Parts: sequence; C-alpha cells; structure tokens
Amino acid sequence: MKIIPAFAAAALFAALPATAHAEGLGAEVGYGRADGHWGTEIGAGYALGFAGFQLTPGAGVYLRDGDTKLYGRVEATYTIPLSATIGAGVRVSGDNTRPYATLAMPLFPKLRAKANVGPKYYAVGLTLGY
Repeated sequence: MKIIPAFAAAALFAALPATAHAEGLGAEVGYGRADGHWGTEIGAGYALGFAGFQLTPGAGVYLRDGDTKLYGRVEATYTIPLSATIGAGVRVSGDNTRPYATLAMPLFPKLRAKANVGPKYYAVGLTLGY
C-alpha cells in the first residue's frame, strides 16, 4: 500500500505548473571590496531552481588597481514572492574562499539590485536575468 502515496506524490509533482521552475542565464556587475582591494566585478551565471529556490554557479573577472583576477562563485537563494531574494554563497578567487550572505531586491522584471556581505568581502551591484 506504500506504492499509492508515492505514486500520488509523483503525480502531484508532475502536475505543478512550469512557472514554478525558474532557471536561466544571468549577468552581474558590481563594485566592492575583495582580496583586500576595491574593484569592479563583472560576471555571469546560470540559475537552476524550483518553487522559489535557486542554485546559481557563476564566474567572472574582478578588476582592481589595473589588475584582473578571475573568480568563481555559487549561491543558494530563496525568492520571497513579489519581494526580496535572500541566501548564501561562496566566492573563490585565487587562494581566498569567502562565504557571504546575499540580498537582492527587484527594480524591474529581470533586473535586481544586489548586495553581498561576508568576512573580508562585500559588494553592491545589479543583476540582469535569471
């Protein structure tokens, strides 16, 4: 008899509307302090999500003091319907791995103001897409 509840759960999951599934490409630009320097971050990522939750791996360049450093990141977030996106992430650049909290607020459809704050890392900027 345990097969019936499992089948019912699978049928309910399959019947959920496609709008509950959010994924896609996005781009970000921001200004902040990382690796002990102020600079500009320019990056891109791909969001995989379901029902407000997203996992977003990404990468980019950090322009500072005439130098360029590559970075990678991954974020796990939840979007409160018609409101903010909150979550946590990890940024890796060179030998530095920095955990951080993230908050994004919608400005227009697909455009959000975003802030990241963590130990020895903070940034503000814009996100387009996802």
